[in-house]
Amino acid sequence: LPSQARSGICMLTSNDFKIGLTIESEGAVWKVQEFLHVKPGKGAAFVRSKLKNLITGNTVEKTWKAGESVQQAEVEKMDVQYTYQDGDEYVFMDMTTFEEVRLTADQIDQLAYLKDDCEAQVAKWQGRVISVDLPSQMNLKVVQTDPGVKGNTVQGGTKPATLESGAVVQVPLFIEEGEDIRVDTRENRYISRTKGD
Repeated sequence: LPSQARSGICMLTSNDFKIGLTIESEGAVWKVQEFLHVKPGKGAAFVRSKLKNLITGNTVEKTWKAGESVQQAEVEKMDVQYTYQDGDEYVFMDMTTFEEVRLTADQIDQLAYLKDDCEAQVAKWQGRVISVDLPSQMNLKVVQTDPGVKGNTVQGGTKPATLESGAVVQVPLFIEEGEDIRVDTRENRYISRTKGD
């Protein structure tokens, strides 16, 4: 263990899994998307997991023995701000060094929520960008939605609304164009109206 601590390698076990954990396995970097600890009546406990390869984007299911050693990926994270689009590239500014970081659409999971001056976090593994995470919740203006029908709000119905970033989410019938709403960018869903100034 002292030699591992000196070299910066962080070893975990499959019991430490949590959603969003980044691990190294089989020469690649993976993000834990789902996991389930299973304790059968007979036999040893194990952990079922769904992992996303952050280089290729492929998803696999893997079963681990309970307590099996796993290496945590050494991921460098940096805060960035979206500045503009240049052809097929999205240009961000590193908020620490003020250098440009250029990314493509397939590197940004929540692309529909990207808007000017949006802050995000870029993760790098071995000098290569592996993910871009926008805030999990954002306040955005509704730019297009059908008018709600009076008296129809009791049923809790929904309708589609296009937001200023271009994303489309289902909103309650009482939401109108021009209103600011809070959305969950990971689940693509309406949370609430935002409070006015």
